Amino acid sequence: MAVDAVDEAQLRDLIPAVLAALVHRGADFATAEDAVQEALVRAVESWPHQRPDDPRGWLITTAWRRLIDLTRSDTARRRRESLVSDEPPPGPAAAVDDTLHLYFLCAHPSLTAPSAVALTLPAVGGLTTRQIAQAYLVPEATMAQRISRAKRTVGDVRLDEPGDLRTVLKVLYLVFNEGYSGDVDLAAEAIRLARQLAASADDEEVAGLLALFLLHHARRPARTRADGSLVPLADQDRSLWRRDMIAEGVAVLQAALARDRLGEYQAQAAIAALHGDAQTADETDWPQIVEWYDELVLLTDSPVVRLNRAVAVGEADGPQAGLAALAELDPTLPRYTASAAYLHERAGDLTTAAELYVAAAAQAQNLAERNHLTLQAATLRHRLQGGSG
Repeated sequence: MAVDAVDEAQLRDLIPAVLAALVHRGADFATAEDAVQEALVRAVESWPHQRPDDPRGWLITTAWRRLIDLTRSDTARRRRESLVSDEPPPGPAAAVDDTLHLYFLCAHPSLTAPSAVALTLPAVGGLTTRQIAQAYLVPEATMAQRISRAKRTVGDVRLDEPGDLRTVLKVLYLVFNEGYSGDVDLAAEAIRLARQLAASADDEEVAGLLALFLLHHARRPARTRADGSLVPLADQDRSLWRRDMIAEGVAVLQAALARDRLGEYQAQAAIAALHGDAQTADETDWPQIVEWYDELVLLTDSPVVRLNRAVAVGEADGPQAGLAALAELDPTLPRYTASAAYLHERAGDLTTAAELYVAAAAQAQNLAERNHLTLQAATLRHRLQGGSG
């Protein structure tokens, strides 16, 4: 008899609700996750032959029964009777969305940011330890230890404790900024998780973060060349940008801004939208971008935001104005030297710019950025020596 393959994407989407349902009923996080994984294995084995009418309810019931088996064999035997008495009744699962609570648990304030990310990706994203380790370029054993420590930390935290949505957003922002490495596209994964969160939380900053992700991710196909080298925004082939994703991001952002409760992610998304709207680099509305950076400075007072604003001022009002704004900032800021090099190049001071590009390359955090800055320095030196191009 022919069978249909299980929709792995649907299974992954169900993981947060199933895991949260178990933890919400009093199971400790680590045991609950083990039980959910067992239930997923059984779903892959049995659903192609007989798919349940209520997949979520089936997974909750199956995971709960496995949880009881695990509890019986564990030192927590004393909790067995209370767990058994709470077994969910047969029939469709209640339409209660515990996903948001699970986000709160994974982003608990007792966790460091890296630990919160490590816990969020398997629990809410359904990723394996191996996949996460590859994405972060660390040994699988190292990532397993990080996840285990995080689970122990939140082991006694109950879901009825108030959660901090802003911490959840910071965790997703960290996930998105890791981009792509190994066989896991963390930027795409962050977008998927942000969509889940937006469906659970009626909050304009959640929408702002989703819009920001979409607008940045839309430009990804044009960010690197075939050899992996970086392509600056002004030089990108904009025909490669995902216009459908830009349109979606703008629509999500406009709906959030209409609520008139501006937050930092909405402001960042507005800047990204202005870049996305420009059909060419010359059409970029830099004065309006500076205005949004002014809003962002008021919201965050972040030195990094002030640095980005200085570069935008250099585009809107000329490189000397940008350099003046840059001079007010701490020169030890990340990318300060690279920004100074760019503005000096724009001002025509190629000797200083070349020297600064070399210094910036030495400070670069990754190989692609280091190579790009080194190439910029070499190009300027070639021009100074009378070469063409």
